[in-house]
Amino acid sequence: MGILLIVALVAVVLGIGLLAQPGRRSLGTALILTGLLLGVVSRSFVVVPAGHVGVVFNVFSGVQPDALDEGLHFILPLVQEVVLYDARLQEVTLSKSNARRVGFGPIQARSKEGLDIGVDVTVQYRIEKARAPLLHKEVGPAYRETMIVPQIRSKVRDAVGLFNAAELISTRRGDLERSVTTALREALAQKHIILESVLLREIRIPDTVARVIEEKQTAEQQVQIEENRRRQAEIAAQRRVIEAQAERDAAILKAEGEAKALELRGEALKRYPQVIQLTVAEKLAPNIKTIMLPTDGNFLLDLRKLEEAAPSR
Repeated sequence: MGILLIVALVAVVLGIGLLAQPGRRSLGTALILTGLLLGVVSRSFVVVPAGHVGVVFNVFSGVQPDALDEGLHFILPLVQEVVLYDARLQEVTLSKSNARRVGFGPIQARSKEGLDIGVDVTVQYRIEKARAPLLHKEVGPAYRETMIVPQIRSKVRDAVGLFNAAELISTRRGDLERSVTTALREALAQKHIILESVLLREIRIPDTVARVIEEKQTAEQQVQIEENRRRQAEIAAQRRVIEAQAERDAAILKAEGEAKALELRGEALKRYPQVIQLTVAEKLAPNIKTIMLPTDGNFLLDLRKLEEAAPSR
């Protein structure tokens, strides 16, 4: 539509020039009328670029409730006006590097114990397309400076005050980020802004406090190391006790088994005396010729004497 407007302006200028020349006033008038018509036509159409949404303002009825999507749209010239809003993912960064930009410097907050904490943060967001007319009506095109940035500063300060300085730079950084995200998402949703993410870029504490915290953490780590060593020593001692108890139980079981075996052997010898003779025979030297006879007398027969007594042949 911009090219059409330029053509209209050129036609009007040429027409005005022709009006000053005798005999060409009719042509000049025609050019002026054509230019005015083209100007009106150029104001009757608006193009909403990709990733944007259009909010229509009517001079008679105010902001229209329906937003314009991407593409070409017809509007009433001189009666309606379209304000474009970027509906793509956007971000705002409050950091030390942006200190020269008014309102975009780092956030200064106080920790739970009252220490000064510097925070650099990046917030990613997008507007709700369907609610762009409400955003335009309630906040306006400068919503980032007038609403988003102040809310970021407020929610970060509130969240930092819930933590100690040592927690912010060590174990609770993720908790701080989640706390800010929850509070900020609720606040922006009330003004038709969708929060995508909160990124804590840097958390700064005074150097003196940082050194104290570092020394404390080092001492705690050393204590933890010693505690681990003590626990390992206790575990090793318990292992030795268990092994000793196992050896003792094994020895007791072995002794009980041997005693039981002797008891059973004694009972067997009482019931079967021949077992004694068998045992004695097994212990005799191989050169002793002795046999055991199963008689009622339970005697041993000496084979040598039998040989001497036998008559020679």
